[in-house]
Amino acid sequence: MLNEQKTTDETTDGETSVESGTPQQEQEVLVVASKVKAYIRRQADMNTSADVMKSLSGKIRKLCDDAIGRAKESGRKTVLDRDIL
Repeated sequence: MLNEQKTTDETTDGETSVESGTPQQEQEVLVVASKVKAYIRRQADMNTSADVMKSLSGKIRKLCDDAIGRAKESGRKTVLDRDIL
């Protein structure tokens, strides 16, 4: 079927996430780059590569996907802080 969407994407570390079928590398960044860069600069006086934002976004997606699964397993439509492990 031509318009069929994938339900999972392969991440760079071999894990899958529930997404719209867009490759992990092309998905939008979920973190505020200036905040992350400022934090790293304050903590360690180091620069931050642009690729860090993509990597962090992938980790956040995985955390969110797992939390969504836990909320669904509990019969909830709201992700709670306790779902983030």
